[in-house]
Amino acid sequence: MPIRSLPLFPALALLLAGPLQAASDPADWDGVLEEARGQSVYWYAWGGDDRTNRYLDWVAGRVAEEHDLTLVHVKLDDTSAAVSRVLAERSAGNLDDGSIDLIWINGENFAAMQEADLLHGPFAARLPNFALTHPEHNPEVVTDFTLPTEGYESPWGKAQITFYYDGNAFSRDGTMAEEPPRSIEALLAWAEANPGRFTYPRIPDFTGSTFLKQALIALAEDTAPFYAPTDESDFAAVTAPLWDYLDDLHPHLWRSGRQFPATGPELRRLMSDGELSLAFTFYPSEPAAAVADFELPGSVRSYVLEGGTLGNVHFVAIPFNSPRRAGAMVVANFLLSPEAQAHKQNLAVWGDRTVLDVARLPAADRTLFAIDEENPAMLPADALEKTLPEPHPSWMTALQAAWRERYVGR
Repeated sequence: MPIRSLPLFPALALLLAGPLQAASDPADWDGVLEEARGQSVYWYAWGGDDRTNRYLDWVAGRVAEEHDLTLVHVKLDDTSAAVSRVLAERSAGNLDDGSIDLIWINGENFAAMQEADLLHGPFAARLPNFALTHPEHNPEVVTDFTLPTEGYESPWGKAQITFYYDGNAFSRDGTMAEEPPRSIEALLAWAEANPGRFTYPRIPDFTGSTFLKQALIALAEDTAPFYAPTDESDFAAVTAPLWDYLDDLHPHLWRSGRQFPATGPELRRLMSDGELSLAFTFYPSEPAAAVADFELPGSVRSYVLEGGTLGNVHFVAIPFNSPRRAGAMVVANFLLSPEAQAHKQNLAVWGDRTVLDVARLPAADRTLFAIDEENPAMLPADALEKTLPEPHPSWMTALQAAWRERYVGR
């Protein structure tokens, strides 16, 4: 997901003194609903994509109608700004009147907030709609970059690296002249043969950073070190194949690797403008949704690498000092409703995959999640079965720092 990194806080124990305010009890859900009425909930969330922003506007409208709540989307370029704000409030002794009620978060930012005791919880498992995720069958909804969420995050969407290409650029006389690259190694060979037609977002963008992890895992002989903190392995030795690969890849990228698009949406715009023939996204339905919106040509097709691609669940969390926890929980619960999840998955809206266990929903709710299989850019239903788990959050932070040291300013 497009949530950028924040270095883990190493020594915050001195800042963590002080009692936490009493929490609204989700076990008394009627009481939570009553307390939430009239509240204004400030949701700090990435605001870099129009499709996502429109969905959050729709959520705001629905919770206003149903729960008399005012949901305010505070748009972020970088989620670490919200994390830093919560930390600053705690440092200033603000323990019960924070400015943030809900954060779209996962990965290293969640690890940082948990380490610093900056989150309210546990609350997620007590939300009425959380049971629809059936975590006993879907452990990814209670795990974030190898770390158990322990109820401090509520899931609301799924992401997985998905590649997409312009079929016209790969065709000759109406037939495929070549196959798109199906592995990280094949991607390098394709880029060498098609200079300037591929790139990835500039680090520390979340999508670009995930590409680094995808390549690292694919090139490694042993992936076990990636699922433990980086200080438990020889970082330089383990990552050497990645830097060798990128050194070979960069001269063949868009603008010879001297410039990178800032975000995933900017990468999509380069595809739309015809500057690239091959790109990738962390939202599997994004290419199909963009084709439906005429943002990408109808010749675009999607696929995943043969060895599988990295995927994760994205979450919402409540800061420890939110004064409107009841409203935040009501919003988190609504995000898990079949109505909200199906609307989010709709290609005409966003196309973000559901975290609900659709097969176990009542029949009437299952029909809400029918996939538009007629869209030629849509992945087959079974294409995402091989999902690679995310490494420990310390790897993203370390890779971003090493990438900047190696390539920024060249």
